[in-house]
Amino acid sequence: MTVIQKIEHWGDLHHAKWLDAVRIMLGVLIFGKGIAIVGNTASLQDLLLQNNVYSFSGMMASLLVHIVGFAHLVGGLFIVLGLLTRFAVVIQIPILLGAVFFVNLSRGFSFLNSELWLSIIVLMLLILFWVIGSGPFSVDYQMKKKHRSLD
Repeated sequence: MTVIQKIEHWGDLHHAKWLDAVRIMLGVLIFGKGIAIVGNTASLQDLLLQNNVYSFSGMMASLLVHIVGFAHLVGGLFIVLGLLTRFAVVIQIPILLGAVFFVNLSRGFSFLNSELWLSIIVLMLLILFWVIGSGPFSVDYQMKKKHRSLD
């Protein structure tokens, strides 16, 4: 058994049912952020171009914004359903790291920067669900249960 399989097994055994509600709310929040990004791509593109951290061209910034928006929409939906939860969470982690360190960098690391704190909390929750998995109220759990009954 590999280390990753041991972590997944431990997470499956130690998952409180109330964490499923937290997972669903996290997925809704990420999905909503995806809708906001897709609905207003110009402002996020401007933010990326203003920060100029990686010297983005307009085309590269546009591509990145669309990829992030799509990843949030699909990943948020998968997290809500509990479908491929660990995979969906792993896709979101680099995006949130970018939000914490690069997007919020322009706004400053102050205590009053609520967007920064929201990004940090979401990042910590993503790491939590990467470790513990999706829980008993999820498509993943139902698929595992059905697979075990077929064996």
